[in-house]
Amino acid sequence: MLTLQIVLSGVLLGGLYGCMAIGFSVIWGVNGLINLAHGSMILIGAYITWWLHTTTGIDPFLTLPVSASMLFVLGVGLQRMLLERVIRSSLFMTLVLTFGLNMLLVNVLLQTFSADVRAVTMPYASAALEIGGIRLTWTRILVFAIALALTGLLHLFMSRTRTGQAIHAVAQNPRAAATLGIDVRHVRSVAFGIGAALAGSAGTLMAALYSFSPISGDSLTMKSFVIVLLGGLGSMSGAIAAAVVLGVCENLVSGLGAPGLRDAVSFVILLLILLLRPSGLFGARHPGQARAR
Repeated sequence: MLTLQIVLSGVLLGGLYGCMAIGFSVIWGVNGLINLAHGSMILIGAYITWWLHTTTGIDPFLTLPVSASMLFVLGVGLQRMLLERVIRSSLFMTLVLTFGLNMLLVNVLLQTFSADVRAVTMPYASAALEIGGIRLTWTRILVFAIALALTGLLHLFMSRTRTGQAIHAVAQNPRAAATLGIDVRHVRSVAFGIGAALAGSAGTLMAALYSFSPISGDSLTMKSFVIVLLGGLGSMSGAIAAAVVLGVCENLVSGLGAPGLRDAVSFVILLLILLLRPSGLFGARHPGQARAR
């Protein structure tokens, strides 16, 4: 029974991880950037939620549109003013730039909120659904449901709108998209904004479950990276499946006696992916392949 409890909790955690990773995947797939500042963007969303909840008492889940909107604006601004300048540079240069951006965001958070660990406390946090001895908190269930809803909305946006189709075109072949009259720079900015908005949304959901500090972002970036590799770049269903796998594996490791090794699970899975199936679970385009620019 304990094992089933741990597995189900891991599945619910996978929803949050999937929301984190899909934003990372959108930025990587369209802009060709491995965004090392992704974890810090998630934390910005978490701090927005914490600040609004602390100052106004608003329910954390109701702050999601605010954090998503603010991160979208931040993402579009960063892409247009900074990242677009190195979009055609080598992978090394983009890594250096996003690493520096991550350091900047971490220090801004440290100066603004200090290094203290923050948490959002809700009066209904302990309320749970109990079935046959299995207890799942409603907060985790709600986080999972919202994460899946966001993924579904993104899928509809990408498949049913002209902007979404333009994003697909730029991701596949920017030169051909430009020939067809698509404003590639604008589409890249929108894609980065969408990825940042999903990061902000994931930050809000994370704040409802866990405590956090300005230096928590690196592990979040690592988890997003591993999920994208495992699920396959550009595959939303693959990202959700991979996120559930990671969530369950982490919960099993920490719940069955080795909580200190929880974050090491990501590294082990990364090694297994690279050795056994570099194309990911769903065989999507490998992230390391060169992309036409």
